[in-house]
Amino acid sequence: MAQHVILVLGATGSTGRRVAGLLRASGHNVRAASRSGETTFDWSRPDTWEPAVAGASAVYLMAPDGIPIDPQFVSLAVARGARRIVLLSSGAIEAMGDERLMSAERTVRESGAEWTILRPSWFDQNFDEGFFQPAIMAGEVVVPLGDVRQAFVDAGDIAAVAAAALTEDGHAGRTYEITGPSSLTLGEAVEIIARAAGREVRYRGGDEDYLTAMGFSEQAMAEVKAFAALRGLGDQPVSEAVRQVTGRPPKTFETYATEAAAQGAWRP
Repeated sequence: MAQHVILVLGATGSTGRRVAGLLRASGHNVRAASRSGETTFDWSRPDTWEPAVAGASAVYLMAPDGIPIDPQFVSLAVARGARRIVLLSSGAIEAMGDERLMSAERTVRESGAEWTILRPSWFDQNFDEGFFQPAIMAGEVVVPLGDVRQAFVDAGDIAAVAAAALTEDGHAGRTYEITGPSSLTLGEAVEIIARAAGREVRYRGGDEDYLTAMGFSEQAMAEVKAFAALRGLGDQPVSEAVRQVTGRPPKTFETYATEAAAQGAWRP
């Protein structure tokens, strides 16, 4: 597929920019699209859709948190020649009641294209590029997960699976649960980062902790309910998806934290 255009949405984000980088390093023709990227793409502006999909034979499909995947865009991409779609979804969406991503998965399954769905665990990069970064810097992470273990996964490993699914045969109709090599409590993850960064950071994982920090709003109550459903699943098992697809083991959380700290992720 090297001679064809591969459209990468969210190409300035944690996974998208890594997917684009891996594809380009392998000699593929990449169209990197985002609201501020090389190719302008905005889910709220349908006039940006056609230029993005024109001539693309494969699509890395994702939308920022809270923004739905519009079925009309997927239909347009397929109508313009996209034969392969790789969707970035997330793990445990049924338990969490994430209708946005459940709908996106239905859309790609019904698109008529070859599809692959990626269901990663929590990103390692949430701690240095995402929503946990301000909390790490403030010295306290408050999430009502208690001591349930999650198999945090590096965004580079997610990107490697995505790049393979976009360019290799054998992934059509597959849903990959993508995890790191071990499961950690959020408290353990915070401790690892605190050591790597040389900072004091504590974790509070109770419902009351969260509501006190976030306020007793309707939204916060709904979030507590969703986290309770996730806790109800118990410890997240580790999958072999990264090794099976890429031929190598996923990055450990300790390695991620050491590398991020060395790059100045949590410096004042």
